[in-house]
Amino acid sequence: MITAIVSAIIAAAAAGAAGFGASLRTVKQYERGIVFRFGRALDSVRQPGLTRIIPVVDKLRTVNMQVVTMPVPAQEGITRDNVTVRVDAVVYFRVIEPARALIYVQDYQYAVSLVAQTSLRAIIGKSLLDDLLSNREPLNQGMELMLETPATGWGIEIDRVEIKDVALPESMKRSMARQAEADRERRARIIVADGEYQAATKLSQAAHIMAATPSALQLRLLQTIVEVAAEKNSTLVLPFPVELLRFLENAGGSPKTAVEAVRKAVDSVSGSSGSEASDEVEPKSEQQAIAGGETDETKPSPDQLLGAEPAPDAIARPLAEPLNEPPHWREPSEPPEPSPPSELSELSDLSELLEPPKPSERSESSNS
Repeated sequence: MITAIVSAIIAAAAAGAAGFGASLRTVKQYERGIVFRFGRALDSVRQPGLTRIIPVVDKLRTVNMQVVTMPVPAQEGITRDNVTVRVDAVVYFRVIEPARALIYVQDYQYAVSLVAQTSLRAIIGKSLLDDLLSNREPLNQGMELMLETPATGWGIEIDRVEIKDVALPESMKRSMARQAEADRERRARIIVADGEYQAATKLSQAAHIMAATPSALQLRLLQTIVEVAAEKNSTLVLPFPVELLRFLENAGGSPKTAVEAVRKAVDSVSGSSGSEASDEVEPKSEQQAIAGGETDETKPSPDQLLGAEPAPDAIARPLAEPLNEPPHWREPSEPPEPSPPSELSELSDLSELLEPPKPSERSESSNS
C-alpha cells in the first residue's frame, strides 16, 4: 500500500516536472514573442529572457527586431528626358511593432521587397538622368516616403533607402564622354584666355614703366642679348631700334628710303664678314688660274672680242688644215664634210669689217 502511494507521488512529480519543462520558452535578445492562446494573440509582448506558456493551449511566435538589409533587384525604366536606364537599390528597415508585422501581413519581408521595386520604377520615371547620376539624395528621400506609407501599417520602419547603381546604354556613355571632353576643352580655353589677359595686363603695365624710364628698355635689350648669346654662341644679334625707322619716315623720307638706309647701315657693319668671304674666294681663283681655267671675272666680254685683233695663227689654222682623216662612222669613199667656222674666225671677219680704212684706200676712193 505504501509502495503504491510512493510510486504515485513520484509519477505525479515527474509529470509535473515534464509539464513545467514543456511550458518554459526562451526569447533571444534581438527578438520579441507573441503568444497565441487558442489562436488568439495576447496583448502582452514577451520580452527577451525565459518565459512560460501553457502547454497545448498557448503557442509562442518570435519576431526578429534587427535591421534587415534588402537588395532591390535592378529595374529598367525610361527617365523623364527619355533615356533608358537600369537602376538597382538597397533598403534598410526593421520591425517596431511585432504584433502588426505578424498579424497584418503574411510575409512582411517579401511585401517590402515588392513595394520597393514598384517605388523604384516610379522614381525612375519621375526623375532626370542628371539627377540619377549626381543628385541622388532627393530621390532617396522620395523613395523612402513612398515605402513608409504601406510599411507603417505593417509595424515596419524604413530606416534608409539608397540607389546603388545606374546602368546606361553604350551609346549614352559615348555621348556623355564627348560632352565631358567638350566641357573640359572649354574650361581649358577659358583658363588659357584668362592667362593671356593677365599677361597682357602685366605687359601693359611694364610698357608704361619702361616708357617713363627709357634706360630700363635698354637694360632689357641687353639682357635679351645675353640670353640669346648663352644659348647659341654662333648667332650674331644686331639690335636695331624701330624708333629710328619712324624718325627717318617723319623726316620726309618714304618707308622705302628708310629701309634702304637701314640696309646700308647693316652692310657697313657686316663689311668685315664680306672681306673674309673675299679672302676665301681668292684662293679659289688662284687655283683656277694655275689649272689653266678661266673664271667669270677674267672672261672677256663680246665687245672686247670684237675690238681685239685676232691671232693670225688661231684664224688660219682651222682654214689651212682641213680634216684629212674621215671619222670612224663615215665610209672612206664619202667626201669629208666641211668643218663649221669657229667663233674666232667669225669674230675676225667682223673685226675686219669694222676696222677703219687705211690712208691709201681713202686716197683711192677719193680719186675715184
